[in-house]
Amino acid sequence: MEAMEGVVQDYIDAIAPEHRSLFDRLHALVLEAHPDAAVVLSYHIPTYKVGRRRLFVGVWKHGVSIYGWEQGHDAGFTARHPELRTGKGTIQLRPDDAAGIPDNEFRDLVRAALDPDQPVIRCEMQSACPEGGLPWPS
Repeated sequence: MEAMEGVVQDYIDAIAPEHRSLFDRLHALVLEAHPDAAVVLSYHIPTYKVGRRRLFVGVWKHGVSIYGWEQGHDAGFTARHPELRTGKGTIQLRPDDAAGIPDNEFRDLVRAALDPDQPVIRCEMQSACPEGGLPWPS
């Protein structure tokens, strides 16, 4: 693992106890899947960088949010858990929700999100795109 910025550790140390174990779980899974990830603070939250890819993991009042991946780079996570998707590329996890999701699903999400070789699904018409697909630019 690349060195983690001191400000990231300060952020982690300040996480409320009720959300710390969920954050620590996701943090460990990201670093397990991508031990080469640099961990920096961007937009005031921990950001995992692999090449040009970024994954943001931040704490909010009810849990932990994950965002920043390109559409089609979530290994089907949002299709399996649509109730956790709150916006384009945002997953909000409450501790109770995350408790029912196995580590392998989070690992797959992280691998797909940070894998620079993961292909982007493209299709000719938005209405014909599968979940997470991107239409060809006009």
